[in-house]
Amino acid sequence: MAEQTAISELDKRIIRILQRDFPLVAEPYKQMAEEAGVSVDDFVARVQAMREEKKIRKMGAVLRHREVGFKANVLAAWEVPAERLDAIAREMAKCPRVSHCYDRTTAPGWPYNLYTMIHGQSRKECEAIAVDLAEKTGASKPVMLYTKKEWKKTSMRYFME
Repeated sequence: MAEQTAISELDKRIIRILQRDFPLVAEPYKQMAEEAGVSVDDFVARVQAMREEKKIRKMGAVLRHREVGFKANVLAAWEVPAERLDAIAREMAKCPRVSHCYDRTTAPGWPYNLYTMIHGQSRKECEAIAVDLAEKTGASKPVMLYTKKEWKKTSMRYFME
C-alpha cells in the first residue's frame, strides 16, 4: 500500500485556485502563483509534484457546449478491439467536435470500451461526425446516447472550508 503524505496548506491553496475558471490572461500561471503567494516556478513545481504524488489526477476544461453554440451533444459508446484501443482513441481525440475521449471497463451485456462526447448543431450532424470517426478508425458504429437534460455541469471542489 502506498504511503499517504499530508497535503500542505500551500497545496490546498493551489488546489483551490486550480478549481476555479482558468484566467484568460497572457500569463495565467503568473496570476495564479501571485494569488497563491509563490513564484511561478514554485507554483508549477508544486502542481507537477502533486501530480507525481497522485494528489491531483488531471486538469481539464469543462465545455459548456450550449454557451459556445452547440445545440446537440451525444455520448458515443464504441466497441473497439483492446489491442487497437489506444490508436483509435488517439485518432478520435483529434476531432475538434470531440470534447472527451476515454476508455471504460466493459460489463456483461455492455461490450463498449471507448466513449467519446461529440458536439454539433443537430443530431444529424453528431451522427455524421460519428460515421466519419468510424470510417477514419475502422471502428464499428457506436451506440449513441443523446443528452436529454443536463443536471450538473460542475466538478468536485476540494478544500473549500
